[in-house]
Amino acid sequence: MIRRAALLALLTGLLLAGVSPARAAGYRYWSFWDRTGTTWTYATQGPSTAVPSDGDVQGFRFAVSENSADADKPRGTASFTAICGDTAARDGRKRVALVIDFGTAADAPSGEEPPSGRTECAVVPPDATTAEALAATAKPLRYSTDAMLCAIAGYPEAGCGEQVTGKGRQPGKKTAASDRGPSVGLFAGLAAIAVLGAAAVWRSRRRRNAA
Repeated sequence: MIRRAALLALLTGLLLAGVSPARAAGYRYWSFWDRTGTTWTYATQGPSTAVPSDGDVQGFRFAVSENSADADKPRGTASFTAICGDTAARDGRKRVALVIDFGTAADAPSGEEPPSGRTECAVVPPDATTAEALAATAKPLRYSTDAMLCAIAGYPEAGCGEQVTGKGRQPGKKTAASDRGPSVGLFAGLAAIAVLGAAAVWRSRRRRNAA
C-alpha cells in the first residue's frame, strides 16, 4: 500500500506539473512588414536597407512577441489606394504607403499608452529607403546604437527590444497548444490515477473482509 500510494502521489505531481502554464519570454519591439495583395509578410531586411518601389505598402507593428513567426501583424487600412489615392504621382518621386500600428495597451511599456494607429503616404526620392520614408512622415524616430528601430513618432518613450518574461502572448490570445485543448497524455494520466485509486480501495476492502 505504501509503495502504491507513493506511486500515486508521484504520478499526480507529474500531471500537475505538466498542466502548469508555461511562462514564455517575449520581446517588446517594432516589427517591419511588407504587403503583397492582401497579405502581410514579415520583412526579410530592415527598414534602413529596404528600398520600396512606387505603389508599395509597408507596415510597422509594436507588440510583444517571441519570434517572427509569433509576431502580430499591422491592423487597419492597408490599401495603397486608400492611403495614397489622393496623392498624385510626381516625376522623380515615389509614393510609399505606410501603416503604423502602435499596438495594444497590454503590450505597452509600463506607464505608457499607445497612440491610435495611423497611415501615411510618404513621397520620397526613388532611391529612398523605408526608414527615410518613415522619417519623412512619422518623426521623431529613435534608434539603438546597433541601428534597431526603437520608436516611431516618439513611441515608446524608452526601451528598445527588451525582454518581457512571462508575457509571450497578449491576454486572451490563444497559442496553438491552447487551441488543441487538454493533451491526450493528460487524460491518460488521469485514467491511470483513477485505476490505481480503485485498485487500492479494492485491495483495502478485500483485506478487511478477509480479517
